[in-house]
Amino acid sequence: MAGPGDAAKEYVAGAAAGVAQVVVGHPFDTVKVKLQAHNTTAQGKVYKNAFHCTSRILFEEGLMLGPVLDPAVLKFKITVRGLYKGASSSFIGIAVESSLFFGTYSQAKQLLQGSYEVGRPHLQVIVPSAACSGALISCILTPTELTKCRMQVQGKDVIHGVRYSSPLDCAVKTLKSEGLRGIFRGGLATLFREAIGNAVFFCTYEYSRYWMHNYLDSPRFSGSSHFVLAKDIGIGVMSGGISGMAFWTATLPLDVAKTIIQTDPDPHLSRNPFRILSMVYRRAGMGGCYAGLGPTLARAFPANAAAIVAWEYSAKILGIKRG
Repeated sequence: MAGPGDAAKEYVAGAAAGVAQVVVGHPFDTVKVKLQAHNTTAQGKVYKNAFHCTSRILFEEGLMLGPVLDPAVLKFKITVRGLYKGASSSFIGIAVESSLFFGTYSQAKQLLQGSYEVGRPHLQVIVPSAACSGALISCILTPTELTKCRMQVQGKDVIHGVRYSSPLDCAVKTLKSEGLRGIFRGGLATLFREAIGNAVFFCTYEYSRYWMHNYLDSPRFSGSSHFVLAKDIGIGVMSGGISGMAFWTATLPLDVAKTIIQTDPDPHLSRNPFRILSMVYRRAGMGGCYAGLGPTLARAFPANAAAIVAWEYSAKILGIKRG
């Protein structure tokens, strides 16, 4: 079992992973949330697809009047500010959440390792460690994702008007109007998503990493320092990216339910994710249950690849040894 110093380092490495994940993945997440909130209603689809949604965000929420170089011509500048709506709450929430997530997973894994062979993945160790870690962070994720999602669905959309000036303003107004229970709206869906999804994530990560290391560490490959660096980054990118896609493929319907529960203005809407999914299925079929799949998978690979590389290299810099 690692000492307090190593445990603290695990939490620092986890925070670094979270920051990297938000920087790379937040724009994709904004598109996903808008598709889930607006393409599953009884009124029909607002966006044709992810590209249509992205272009609407850029031109309607990110369009700024830039400097006029020629008095006769107005020059417009497109920014990505619309795609980073709610990012400030994500940076704070994900940094804390990721720190707890990776740190708790590493500590739980060491506790459960027992007599199992070190350096080789074991389902009996990975699944409970990841599920417990995911369940723990759902308590932090629920309020931060609620403010993030409500900020993201604002704008020039049909249903939601602009009501919040910042994530903090959103949180304060939610607390005033809905109380403490309101800020934890969608908690059950988040709990199921994180417990199930992270068990899938870490099983995929640990096994893919183990198999890739076994193959690339064989004598047929060079042992030069340049190759070792490229190998470690490549394995981190591939194992992280594949694991992220596995997570979202397994849990996207639960995420759709969570988004609807957190953003629908109806205060009497059921908070049972399975009832919400049943409603979505009746309205929009299986496609509705997987609304936002395109941008979600497009985000999952680079965002989780960045997170895993940041996590592994932060750990290496901090002197944490892993099998």
